[in-house]
Amino acid sequence: MSQTAAHLMVHVIPHVPVRQWVLSLPVPLRVLLASQPELVTPVLQVVQRVLTRHLLDGAQLEADEGHGGAVTQIQRLVSAANLNLHLQCLVLDGVFRCGADGAPAFVEASAPTDDELHALMQAVIARLMKMITRRGVLIEEMGQTYLAEPDADGDEVSTMRPLQAAAVTYCIVFGPRAGQKLLTGRDAARERSAPALVRRYRRLQRARCGAGLGK
Repeated sequence: MSQTAAHLMVHVIPHVPVRQWVLSLPVPLRVLLASQPELVTPVLQVVQRVLTRHLLDGAQLEADEGHGGAVTQIQRLVSAANLNLHLQCLVLDGVFRCGADGAPAFVEASAPTDDELHALMQAVIARLMKMITRRGVLIEEMGQTYLAEPDADGDEVSTMRPLQAAAVTYCIVFGPRAGQKLLTGRDAARERSAPALVRRYRRLQRARCGAGLGK
């Protein structure tokens, strides 16, 4: 991990400010992406497009007038070693545009406000729901929203699906306590004011590193 960080700092990330954005998904989508990993890339594309559009708007540039940059680590576990796929994105805190002399010039972004973070989160949720609905993964009918049953069949699918679901929800899979919750130090209170598929999105974070940090 330290070698990867050193490589990014020295050879990949330019000498400009960088902001870390973290997106954690609701439990049904964690199970979905664990069982259908081909959906991870489209999910990441949605997040990156929303963030890039936000940075371009802040610089008052059109899509063809500026370019951002990002490196993302797809983290599949958390400290409890349970299945929890989430995105750790290092995003340039601004965009590059072509300067008057033809050289790239960096336009630094201002820190996002709470209202902007809320708007970004809502944009990510709306676009993710639209994307997975278009792919036939999310079904909306009769006022209900639910995940479609996978087409795949066989022993591997029927075995892995309950294992993945248990790993996401801190449940014991085998033995006399199968189905019971593991003992954790987390607050077990659940939010109940939003639909099940969106209520457990975590708010995008605002950690920021200055240019040249660690160099």
